[in-house]
Amino acid sequence: MRLRAGLGLRHSRAVEPTPQPAAPVRPRLRADDGRLVRGRKSRARILAAARDLFNEHGFDRATLRAIAARAGMGASSIYRHIRSKEELLIDDLAARQEEAWQRFRRADDRSHRTRDRVLAFFAEQHRLLSEDPDFTTIALRALTHPEARVARRVLALHDRTIGLLAEILLTGRMRGDLARDADVLQASRALFHAALGARISWANGLVSADGCATSIASSVDLLFRGLGGSTAQPAAPTLGR
Repeated sequence: MRLRAGLGLRHSRAVEPTPQPAAPVRPRLRADDGRLVRGRKSRARILAAARDLFNEHGFDRATLRAIAARAGMGASSIYRHIRSKEELLIDDLAARQEEAWQRFRRADDRSHRTRDRVLAFFAEQHRLLSEDPDFTTIALRALTHPEARVARRVLALHDRTIGLLAEILLTGRMRGDLARDADVLQASRALFHAALGARISWANGLVSADGCATSIASSVDLLFRGLGGSTAQPAAPTLGR
């Protein structure tokens, strides 16, 4: 197609967008800001109310409306602080796991065999989770929950556990409890998933809490036989309650 004289691209100009004023940056709230303090107190009340109702009626039968009422707030107000029951339970699980990890660190003796340190680590975890099977079942359910934020928090807890196990195994490899070429990260993942599998059976009522503990200890022994090392000697499995 022929362009008429005087018309064409040479007269066209790109229109530059009008610069928009930058959105004001909100200053971050100080840790002691009253709004944050009130928010933390409200969330703590909600979590305490949720724990009570979960114990009284079970996780599935406790509603957010009932949790809000027990916490002394309106049904709509609770959504300012949490979005789902799963989020509340994961909050509780995260707090209790942190407590279990701190207990392990306080009692941990790095001069002990690596296998014994790993068993002590799982013993603290088992003591925590055996208090309430919901911790295991809801954490697993949350991985497929439509609220991705909850699933990410569960996976973050898993990664933290695997990282702590890897830290223990790395120390063991350095002192000769494990073979020099042992892959501590893969071993940590194997230990974590073996323990998780045992807890799934326990949470579904297929084995007792003691049976779950014994299964985890057997998995630890089996893995240490494969990892090798000069002092990796198998022993009778025991985790305790």
